[in-house]
Amino acid sequence: MKPIKPLITSVLLVMTALAAATSSVREISVKDIEGKATSLAAYKGKVVLVVNVASKCGLTPQYSALEATHKKFKSKGFTVVGFPCNDFAGQEPGTAEDIKTFCKTKYDVSFPLMEKLHVKGPEQHPLYAALTGPGAKFPGDVEWNFGKFLVGKDGTVLKRFAPKTTPDAPEVIAAIEEALKAK
Repeated sequence: MKPIKPLITSVLLVMTALAAATSSVREISVKDIEGKATSLAAYKGKVVLVVNVASKCGLTPQYSALEATHKKFKSKGFTVVGFPCNDFAGQEPGTAEDIKTFCKTKYDVSFPLMEKLHVKGPEQHPLYAALTGPGAKFPGDVEWNFGKFLVGKDGTVLKRFAPKTTPDAPEVIAAIEEALKAK
């Protein structure tokens, strides 16, 4: 009987990925850092930069640029949404409270943070299955912490940026400005 369990798990993961890939990323249920159910639909009509974040990574200083970019464009209909993730070398080991405290005290983060989730592997969250799966506009596993996806006002994934591409890089800012101009 043991060989059946991995097969069932694989089938369920494929079905989840296919379902997520065929629906808008805005419709996929997530939980905020407080554990309350929500989705990116809460940001309907806004441009959203989805980022998997971690507090003990060499790229963690990107929190400063994420916050600055969030503040720069917030009044124009933009937000950053951070998804803590411990998938890469255990670099986000803390609890939700630890993450909130770290982000507030170290980087004065005001953008929304969500509950910790998996961006890859057998426990990959459906949001990341939709962002990176076979039916995604930009398929392929998230490479590391601080991978970024720009989602347009209509819920369409517009761009994907590598972890080392900072949130204030010219190509990211240009993409945000272009997305904000769209009707």
